[in-house]
Amino acid sequence: MSVATPQAPPGQSYPTSPTARSTWRAGRMIGLLGALVVLIAVLGVLLGPERAPARYLDPDDTSLSGSKALAELLRDRGVTVDRVDSVEAAAAKAATGNRLLLITDTMYVDEFELARIPGDRLVVGNVFGLPALAPGVRLEAAGVRPRSREPECGLPAATAAGSAYLGGVALRGPSGATACYPADDGHTLVSFPYASGVITVVGDGGFMTNQRLAEDGNAALALNLIGTGRPVTWLVPPETPPALDLPGERGQSMYDLMPASIRWAVYMSIIAVGVAAFWRGRRLGPVVAEKLPVIVRASETVEGRGRLYRARRARERAADALRAGTIDRLTPRLGLASGAGRHEIVSAIAARTGQDAQQVGAALYGPPPVDDAGLVGLAGYLDFMERLISEL
Repeated sequence: MSVATPQAPPGQSYPTSPTARSTWRAGRMIGLLGALVVLIAVLGVLLGPERAPARYLDPDDTSLSGSKALAELLRDRGVTVDRVDSVEAAAAKAATGNRLLLITDTMYVDEFELARIPGDRLVVGNVFGLPALAPGVRLEAAGVRPRSREPECGLPAATAAGSAYLGGVALRGPSGATACYPADDGHTLVSFPYASGVITVVGDGGFMTNQRLAEDGNAALALNLIGTGRPVTWLVPPETPPALDLPGERGQSMYDLMPASIRWAVYMSIIAVGVAAFWRGRRLGPVVAEKLPVIVRASETVEGRGRLYRARRARERAADALRAGTIDRLTPRLGLASGAGRHEIVSAIAARTGQDAQQVGAALYGPPPVDDAGLVGLAGYLDFMERLISEL
């Protein structure tokens, strides 16, 4: 049993490639589902819980700049790590026994009050409170590029660790201090005894971060400096810094004046603009059918090319085209090969037609005409030779 296939009427064609409408009908569900997934993902990112900002050298921070990994290593070794964010809390911890005070920032604390806390003291990357926290330590250079450095000293904590990622500032300690990891006419680590313990100053705390802890001997140096077996009081900046007492009355900021729902209004506006753009997007119309092939008469092509030559006064190119066409048509009639040379073609034409060889050579290979009349004359002579050879 055969099934008849509908035939297109004569002169009418149907497009065989998929149209925009057929493509939309076939894949609109997939497109809509993809757009819905993207919209949900964007809203999840915009409306999701805000990520807490990174806190540099914070023992509870798991970001690259935090020190959660170091704090866990210390606890695994049996060292108690107490995180505090005020001088009062640090002093209360010190009253419970002999402890190590680790200082990472003193911007929001009184460094002179902090210096009264007894016991060993480790100051990391803090250059503002050095006169009070590390008496006798001088700042030799700032902006030292952090890189892997060798200890080059006799401090057991440094020699056992080896190379470490240090930089930040270059320091010079008081008389009797041990200086390690040289840099720019100074050292990035200085340790010396004082009245109630040992003060150690490190120019940069990058070696203690989660990002750098596994490199070089960074972990060994941090554990040797902090993990002495005694409890550690780890002082960090407060999560809510107190307001600074500035002269004059502080006014409300632009964000304070915004209503609480402004964020939702912005999100809804973005969604509305996206939906309107999708709705008003330009739609492709149906494919226009055209009869193929399109027949163009040879005379129209010749006339069009002739008009172009005339408009540009390209007599030389027109003459070359006429001569090349004449040679291509006469060569097989004269019994010559397609690669025949100039002398052979001229001699054969002169012998067949009885024309002067110099006149034939000038017509086929001579200089281009200087005016339109010369071009017309050349075309007439070439046509005369073709008709004469075809009649013989």
